[in-house]
Amino acid sequence: MSTEFAALVVEDSPMMRQLLVFALSRLKQIRVTEADDGVDGLRKLAAGKFDIILTDINMPIMDGLKLVKRVRTDATHKDVPIIVITTESSEEDRQRALALGANAYITKPIQAPQVIAKVRELLKIEG
Repeated sequence: MSTEFAALVVEDSPMMRQLLVFALSRLKQIRVTEADDGVDGLRKLAAGKFDIILTDINMPIMDGLKLVKRVRTDATHKDVPIIVITTESSEEDRQRALALGANAYITKPIQAPQVIAKVRELLKIEG
């Protein structure tokens, strides 16, 4: 019996979003929904239930940190693991994201195996 997981990828760069979707497609039990900014992400969250969220920080309209903050106050998704994937590599940014409730922080450029390993770990998917 295989469990299916729903992942939400929130990333304003189409190329980066494609890369994340491609990486996640290697995990057969994950169904991916894409959002192109924080507001779109919130809209998708309101419409469905997700098991994990991957978000960029620097996005127009609503950035990833505001999204993390909003998700953590939403009863339906407050316990959903969130992976922040960003070009922001300073320790200060990392601490801020984790303090707001992110479960993991990955800096770009990303390597697909790194993302897959983190998703597996957070969703407890056996390798």
